[in-house]
Amino acid sequence: MFGLEWYLGISLVLFFVGIAVILSRKNIVAILLGVELILNSAALNFVAYSRFVTQNLDGHIFSLFIIVIAAAEAAVGLAIVIRYFQINNTIHVDEAKELRG
Repeated sequence: MFGLEWYLGISLVLFFVGIAVILSRKNIVAILLGVELILNSAALNFVAYSRFVTQNLDGHIFSLFIIVIAAAEAAVGLAIVIRYFQINNTIHVDEAKELRG
C-alpha cells in the first residue's frame, strides 16, 4: 500500500508542474490550468495528512472547500478571458494591458 510519502511526492510533482506551466505559458487559459494544478496539489496534501496523521475528516472538508474555490476561480477566470478575447481578439498575457475597451 502507498504511504504518506507517495502522496506528498505526487503533490510535490503536481505543484512544480503547475508552477512550470504558469511561468512558461503566455496563454491565459494555460495559466488558469496551472493554478488548478497547484490547488489540486494542496487538496491532495490536506487529504493525505488527514488520512495518515490526524485520522479525522478535517482535511477532506478543506479539500472540498478548495474544489469549490477552484470552480469559482475557473468560472470567473474564463469569463474574464472571454470578455478580453471579445475586446482584443487574443488571449496572450503579454498583450494584456487593460481590460477596458
